[in-house]
Amino acid sequence: MASHEFPVGVNQQGLAQLNERSREIFRQIVESYLATGEPVGSRNLSRILPMTLSPASVRNVMSDLEQLGLVYAPHTSAGRLPTEIGLRFFVDALMQVGDLTERDRKAIEAQVAASGQSKSVEAVLTEASGLLSGLSRAAGVVLTAKSNPRLKHIEFVRLEPERALVILVGEDGQVENRVLNIPVGLPTSALTEATNFLNARIRGHTLDEVKREIERTLQESKAQLDELTQRIVADGLASWSGGENEERKLIVRGQAHLLDDLKAIADLERVRLLFDDLETRREVIDLLGRAEQADGVRVFIGSENKLFSLSGSSTIVAPYHDASGHIVGVLGVIGPTRLNYARIVPMVDYTAKVVSKLLGG
Repeated sequence: MASHEFPVGVNQQGLAQLNERSREIFRQIVESYLATGEPVGSRNLSRILPMTLSPASVRNVMSDLEQLGLVYAPHTSAGRLPTEIGLRFFVDALMQVGDLTERDRKAIEAQVAASGQSKSVEAVLTEASGLLSGLSRAAGVVLTAKSNPRLKHIEFVRLEPERALVILVGEDGQVENRVLNIPVGLPTSALTEATNFLNARIRGHTLDEVKREIERTLQESKAQLDELTQRIVADGLASWSGGENEERKLIVRGQAHLLDDLKAIADLERVRLLFDDLETRREVIDLLGRAEQADGVRVFIGSENKLFSLSGSSTIVAPYHDASGHIVGVLGVIGPTRLNYARIVPMVDYTAKVVSKLLGG
């Protein structure tokens, strides 16, 4: 699908005016594609439609759907496949989202809860990614946001004459260390003073809150803190917030599933491109940001999603939350555009809810 040139604009009015017969034929083309990956012709369609229509009548409707940019004929095939615009229309307007079975719900809850015993957020997210991969037969993906825990304690420790270690302890028990460059000849008392200054202010606050508060306080405290100590405080916080680059982790499980069910060299090339995208993590923040803009499941099809546009893949993702209800990351599934959307959408939604509940304690 990635190589197909389809109309950029689609006739919205035309979509609204699709009659029941056209919608049914379009639905059958999409469902056949999602099941087999193959184009479907008018003769086969006329056999499986719930209404009686001749192959010639079906061909006329297929031609209308092509004019609307919903389907196209690959190569010289008489059959049709949905375009990306067609898949988008199907997902938004025609798809009936199934509900998860009780068995699926229990499996998701049990697997995520078991990983929660380890108390490691990463273990929970890795488990969630593997779980979604297994259930969807596609690759499970988790994008974690930069962690912003509530803080308990900070410490500056000299390592070498020009380097110090910043140790940050979160209220959730997470400990992180960063190495910081310090000015030559900085007295150890300046590190102690910076430690005391910050510890008097950080407890129970997130890093963002502390940074805003410290910036304000530093203006007022110039008399109390000498210039070198101020630099340590400012540099320590900058280092802690990940400096210029937002630190986000990409966890992918089940890439091998993307190699199942390959029909042609073009599919192999698509998967190779997808692996390249996963390796280089291009535009991860763009995808995360777009998924964070709305609560609930988002579906990105093909070129709608910069991250995987080259490979003609679809991404179904939902944000998950921390205890205070803030979105802290996104989880979901990446696979070929012929994913089982109706089954995977509620699965991703439910997994995000279970992970949010576990992270919320």
